[in-house]
Amino acid sequence: MPASDTERRLRGQIAANTSWANTEDRTARTAPARRALEARFLTDAGGDPKRAESLRRAHFQKLALKSARARRRAREALAEADATAAELDDTTATGDVEAPDDAA
Repeated sequence: MPASDTERRLRGQIAANTSWANTEDRTARTAPARRALEARFLTDAGGDPKRAESLRRAHFQKLALKSARARRRAREALAEADATAAELDDTTATGDVEAPDDAA
């Protein structure tokens, strides 16, 4: 039987956490990726370091905007869930629950 999406995700998280736990120098491990990202900005800026810095800032600002939107959506979903739960609690407490049509 194939693993479910949840199980595959958990296995991946376990492997990643184990790998990071076994990494003594995190800075050295991530240095190639940081260099590649900076090189991409420089390439996209046509070799101009000032423009590359602006592209880097814009990139991280976009990430911050996406994060803020995701947090707002999560807050709104939680507020909606809380309102629904409160409404159900009120309905149950007052006895305003309707019986099903076939419960005669």
